[in-house]
Amino acid sequence: MPIRRLDPTTINRIAAGEVIERPAAAVKELVENALDAGARRIGVTIEGGGIGRIEVTDDGHGIPEAELKLAIERHATSKLTDEALVRIATLGFRGEALPSIGAAGRLTVTSRPAGQDSAARIVVDGGAVREVEPVAGPVGTCVTVEDLFHATPARRKFLRSAGAEAGACADAVRHLALAAPAVGFSLTIDGAASFDLPPQDRRERVAAIYGRADAEKLLEIEAVREEVALRGFISPASLTRAAARHQHMVVNGRPVRDPLLRMALRLAYRERIPAGRHPLAALWLEIPAEMLDVNVHPAKAELRFATPDAVRSLMIGAVQRALATPADLAAAPSVSMPRTSWAASSPMPRYPQAESRAARGFAEAELRGLDLPPARVAPEVLPESRPDYPLGTPIAQVFDTYILAQSGDGTLVLVDQHAAHERLTEIRLRAERDSGAIPAQALLAPSVVELPAEDIARLLGAAERLAGLGLEIEAFGPGAVLVRAVPAALAKADPAALARDVADTLAESGTATALEAKLDAVLIRMACHRSVRAGRRLAFAEMEALLRAMETTPLAQTCPHGRPTVLRLSRGDLERMFGRAG
Repeated sequence: MPIRRLDPTTINRIAAGEVIERPAAAVKELVENALDAGARRIGVTIEGGGIGRIEVTDDGHGIPEAELKLAIERHATSKLTDEALVRIATLGFRGEALPSIGAAGRLTVTSRPAGQDSAARIVVDGGAVREVEPVAGPVGTCVTVEDLFHATPARRKFLRSAGAEAGACADAVRHLALAAPAVGFSLTIDGAASFDLPPQDRRERVAAIYGRADAEKLLEIEAVREEVALRGFISPASLTRAAARHQHMVVNGRPVRDPLLRMALRLAYRERIPAGRHPLAALWLEIPAEMLDVNVHPAKAELRFATPDAVRSLMIGAVQRALATPADLAAAPSVSMPRTSWAASSPMPRYPQAESRAARGFAEAELRGLDLPPARVAPEVLPESRPDYPLGTPIAQVFDTYILAQSGDGTLVLVDQHAAHERLTEIRLRAERDSGAIPAQALLAPSVVELPAEDIARLLGAAERLAGLGLEIEAFGPGAVLVRAVPAALAKADPAALARDVADTLAESGTATALEAKLDAVLIRMACHRSVRAGRRLAFAEMEALLRAMETTPLAQTCPHGRPTVLRLSRGDLERMFGRAG
């Protein structure tokens, strides 16, 4: 087949796959255009998940009638003043968004700059451009996208449900609203107002997006090093969520999901929060434009820093200082052990005869949501190891997180108390569900939980099935749900935190996932809420009971997320680490 040039319409449709991979990407590009136009008020309307209709209106400076046709041409832009791409001061600069959207759907741009007698309109349908025509309209711009991806059915086939796509659109608008708090934002989804925010300062905008109850707990951070400045808000280690979707980062006014920044935040919290949990964060980074490359990907969500190590160090240091207590600051640095090759053992055999009274008491106490009675932390004389205890006899608790035990053959055993207890709780909940339904514990005072509209829709859409898991939720006016009952095994869990985590799980798995699979993920997330936390000091009887319960529980060698609960260290391993092996 001979080489030939592709026609402009095909080129635009191919480009649309990079720039506009889903409705949320179209929303992001259009709102960024409005911000670049100097808008002080932006309204976003979503219908049918953005597949049916997207409308973005603004009161910015508008597009002159004579330039409307040029505006929908590929690589035509009014924003790029530095063609060396060194000092980019606007959110957009490629000139790809409007032609890409017009190639994939039906695009209508109506705009009127100040001083122009009337507005003008241009329509692009699947790449076909109509003539500009005068219409009535206020100063500013209104962009409407209808029947998105009708011209690129291959892309449309891989979209998620309308509800999932609407949720992604809402997340994109929230991220942009946090990036530009001085601009008023409103969002309407399928005729229902999701939020309507006036111009605000950063703290007020964070409270509006995260909810005032959580925002009041956030820690303010500020760090400046040479020409780089970091400011914003982070959650204390006690406030985490089940997903990282509550982390918003803005660099030079640009909302990003940059891997370097997200990794720096994760490292800063690594030793302070349990694995699988994520902090809340709203951070603004200011850096000289010449030290930043934003031309990395068409979506412009990732960056390249001239001094990545300095940026990473600045963020980690600022976050850790905000999280540190006086005792943390005074502590001497610890010595870390070299990495070793030993890892989790093969699956533990089940020993029914090893089920002790303590283990049965542990299980019964957890079912009632009760703690075990106080007991001494460790015996004065170590008890003799028994060969019928595969996990051995507890010796001590290390870092208030790991149980150290010695088995009958002299092997040292380390058990992650949270991961192990999480598996036991998950298996208990799963058994109760499979036997009919998980027993529910009605709350004396139902808990009111404020949530974004799309999270409320997710919870209410699954309410009947969630009730089978012991979690009873109902609508409670605009912007909130009411939690009336929680699973009996989680009676001491925070109902609000549980509801938010369940909403995160439903959002994370997506509505394209079968409901049964999502409910399995919810059950695992619920198990985490009742499990003993890393950092909790255990009595000796509790450690003993946990080990015995693990020995009689299938799959106890890993947590529900697949991480090991048990590590073993033989005498030979120790001798190799100390250089004693011949």
